Amino acid sequence: MLEGLCAFPLTPVSEEGVDESALTGLISRIVEAEVNSIGVLGSTGLYPYLDRAERSTVLEVAVAAASGTPVIAGIGALRTREVLAYAQDAQAVGAAGLLLAPVSYHRLSEEEVYGLYRDVASAASVPVLVYDNPGTTGFTFTDELYSRITQLPNITGIKIPPPAAEVGHRVTALRSVLPGSVSVGISGDWAAAEALLAGAECWYSVIGGVFPATAQAIVDAAVAGHREQAQALSQDLEPIWALFRRYGSLPVVAAIAETFGWVQPPSLPLPLLGLPAKGRTELEAALHTTGLAG
Repeated sequence: MLEGLCAFPLTPVSEEGVDESALTGLISRIVEAEVNSIGVLGSTGLYPYLDRAERSTVLEVAVAAASGTPVIAGIGALRTREVLAYAQDAQAVGAAGLLLAPVSYHRLSEEEVYGLYRDVASAASVPVLVYDNPGTTGFTFTDELYSRITQLPNITGIKIPPPAAEVGHRVTALRSVLPGSVSVGISGDWAAAEALLAGAECWYSVIGGVFPATAQAIVDAAVAGHREQAQALSQDLEPIWALFRRYGSLPVVAAIAETFGWVQPPSLPLPLLGLPAKGRTELEAALHTTGLAG
């Protein structure tokens, strides 16, 4: 579950609620690509915008549509009691793992973050993954904190953002402070090939939520040690990666899903407006350049 490709589908949601049919379709496409796992209620899954009932709907739909492919569920929330409730809900419907970011409004200290993971790990009966996303949480993990948290029971993986420094060096540095049993995974799709080639076990992929077979091909090449092939396949997607970096991955993948008719617009909840007109024009060109337009 914590190796290879973990694909994160969009949660299509409007002011009327979650589009269960569209979500089922997105997940079914992912299952057909034979990915290692499916991540729901992450950033692409819009977890901060969903109430408990909507999150439960997403979980029930995802586990049913996954047809046995492991589902990893995001459980981030402002208060520990809410996180524990979301963890309980996810486990009750069959989630195979829990993904936890240290969500906050008032910035958290290292001891507060450690306490959060300690409390969740002690209550969980499935693996818990550390979700490091400083761009949205405002919290930056130190390697010392990584080391402390990954010594807790049930903490079995970390999901890191693309590093500012060379990707391979970052993966190597983490390996020196983490237990060997802990999986290191990468987000930031443009950095995935290099991270996998450097020894990261898992790619937590946004593009995998809409083009799972394309993402799986990069993983297969990297895992097989075919460096040039993996790098070339990733480089072929640079027009998409550039849009991710410019606009953020969420509005881009939402626009992709709308463009192909996999979800009905608008697929993001207000106040989110999605990709602007200029970005949609750029996306259309990028899809043709990469050969993803069909």
